[in-house]
Amino acid sequence: MAEKRVLVVGGGVIGLCTAYYLVKAGANVILLERDEIGSGASSGNAGAVAPGHGPMTRPGRIFQALKWMGDPTSPLYLPLKWNPSLWRWLIRFNSFCTEKHVQRSMEVLGPLGHLGRRLFDEMVEEEELSCGYKQEGYYDVFRTPEGFQGAQEEMHLQHRHGYDTRSVAGSELQELEPTLKMGTEGGLFFPEAATLDPGRFLTELARAASHRGLEIRTGIEVREVVGKGHRAVGVYLTNGDVVDGDAVVLATGAYSLSLAEAAGLDLPIEPAKGYHQDLPMVDQGIGQPSLTMMFGERYVFCTPMGDFLRLAGTLELSGLNHDIVPDRLHNLTGSARRYLAGLGVGESRDDWVGLRPVTPDGLPILGPAPGLDGLFIANGHAMLGLTLGPVTGKLLAEWILEGRPNSAGQIPEAGAAGVDLSALRPDRF
Repeated sequence: MAEKRVLVVGGGVIGLCTAYYLVKAGANVILLERDEIGSGASSGNAGAVAPGHGPMTRPGRIFQALKWMGDPTSPLYLPLKWNPSLWRWLIRFNSFCTEKHVQRSMEVLGPLGHLGRRLFDEMVEEEELSCGYKQEGYYDVFRTPEGFQGAQEEMHLQHRHGYDTRSVAGSELQELEPTLKMGTEGGLFFPEAATLDPGRFLTELARAASHRGLEIRTGIEVREVVGKGHRAVGVYLTNGDVVDGDAVVLATGAYSLSLAEAAGLDLPIEPAKGYHQDLPMVDQGIGQPSLTMMFGERYVFCTPMGDFLRLAGTLELSGLNHDIVPDRLHNLTGSARRYLAGLGVGESRDDWVGLRPVTPDGLPILGPAPGLDGLFIANGHAMLGLTLGPVTGKLLAEWILEGRPNSAGQIPEAGAAGVDLSALRPDRF
């Protein structure tokens, strides 16, 4: 039987993980990336592998966003300008902000998180990926009773799906993490979580996949999927060339709309801008935090990465652009000063912005595209792209090469029936 030739469009964590599992299974794979590997949101995130977290769509979320609207220092920022497309998307988003939808979503995200974490462990060990991978968990930290109380609901949700999330009193947290300011109310500890340097992870995974036979072509921009009858048979490049393939995977994140529309697909993806600052550590007798933390009320991660501290987070819905709003960066350092004490911080060594693809129901888009055999979609992972990267890649590789995602039926935490991936299908909107 001839080796299957698969084209993966997009060199972020989703595209690279998919390409890795495809070549590992024996496929002939070409990865096409418009810039460099990891040049988008995948390399600039907080580096948290955070299984068990639910979707962004939570009851009251849209009203919280409207309350913060126009405040560039808020965790979620909506610019004060009329954007009909964004407002239509927000109306759809609000329709999914129900407790019922959260519960349905966790029936999928919960088991996938368990499998995804095991795949991370296997991948890092088998390929000897030098990316600062730490299997130590992380903390959500809260300074207000309201924030800490709200976190208990998240903990109970995770318990129902097999996660050992624990509540930690503020006094205990301050003993464990002396860098925290006095007055910490409490927090949650996520023992199943892991952390890594995402840029190094992508570089190392690209090396490992290339060693297994992956062909990576950077600086290549895809214009359109080539269809022959009802089947995808390759892609057109912007320079006029055609690259042939037996299957095509679109894993282009926030930049997927034009490619999807050309293929007749409705992918309601909104680019959600996130920021990071990398701050050199200056030891003032206390040292850097021992574990990653998220400042709960501010939605900002604080991740130790060797000799620097990465502050990452916030969410800005301002369209497809990489404009840096200075107040958004100040929100990161301002948050750190609210929660941390005794920590010397020098000038930022890197100010960064990236776009994460968000769907109105808060769930990824995964599976075969309707109307065009051989075309597969892997997109819309929002802030869970790193967490779900390996499990997305493995399931999609099985779908392409075996005709179905077999691992979805083999996750113990999902029960005998396995995970129903229909909630992620591309034609659900």
